[in-house]
Amino acid sequence: MTKSDNRPAAAAVSRRISRSKMVRRETIIGWLFILPALLMYATFVLLPLLLSIQYSFFRWNGIGPMIWVGLKNYRTIMEVPDLLGTIFNAFRLVVWFSFIPVGLGLVVASVIHRVATGRFGTVARTVLFLPQVIPLVAAGIIWGWLLALPGLINQVLRAVGLGAITRAWLGDFDWALPAVGLIGIWVLLGFCTVLLSTAITKIDPAFYESARIDGASWFTEFVKITIPLLRHEIGVCLTVTVIAALAAFDIVYVSTAGGPGNSTAVPGIQIYILAFTEQRIGLASALAVMLMVLVLIVILPIQRLSREST
Repeated sequence: MTKSDNRPAAAAVSRRISRSKMVRRETIIGWLFILPALLMYATFVLLPLLLSIQYSFFRWNGIGPMIWVGLKNYRTIMEVPDLLGTIFNAFRLVVWFSFIPVGLGLVVASVIHRVATGRFGTVARTVLFLPQVIPLVAAGIIWGWLLALPGLINQVLRAVGLGAITRAWLGDFDWALPAVGLIGIWVLLGFCTVLLSTAITKIDPAFYESARIDGASWFTEFVKITIPLLRHEIGVCLTVTVIAALAAFDIVYVSTAGGPGNSTAVPGIQIYILAFTEQRIGLASALAVMLMVLVLIVILPIQRLSREST
């Protein structure tokens, strides 16, 4: 083989080496771009998470020495009814914060897509989305006024002859949690409606036209076409709203502070009380870790189901 025969092979090897160097350089540059975000994430998410897991195995008041207690904090949560009850309350809120807004959002988005086209549809979506713009603290204060004994809701009930059922909704042991759930519906309905409404516009109109030619009703179109083709978006809505329910704090703290009694106490409220009022950092950390695990247990199946092919 002559030297001239080796030249093409050498050139090819040189090109591969140059391409490899370029790929490595681009990879390094890419990591440099995301490094600040990774540092922020590690500092404000991963580090607190690891510290919470560590603290959950100790008895600590935040100042003095830490005393190793192993799994005692977790056993305390499972044995004390008030602490375990906060987790049950959080799952009860899932119905109000997640299932109802997502279900209503599907119906409202389908109706808007069918009958409210053009400018009217845009206005309807904007009005429904407004609660997302309002800070949750402000929403809790406003609804606290509306649901108070002399509030607007009770005044309307008295005006229509239903004064017998009026009450301090947020101060009633039986109705406080549903009242907080009503606030959650108001806040999250707009988010679900806008997301699902946007997704409906991406569905091929030929599906609906074929169904109408076959004489399908609106309900049949909704069940057979809309819901199956919005599986991914429904999964997103469920993920966001379930996390909002299980990790609820702002609305509950402002509107009821966990009362009356512990009827609206949720893990977020209890963690705050244990850590900053009672200085029981270990127990608060254990409850926070349990909450994180519960969120993952609930969210991961939803994510998996929503990714399955229709």
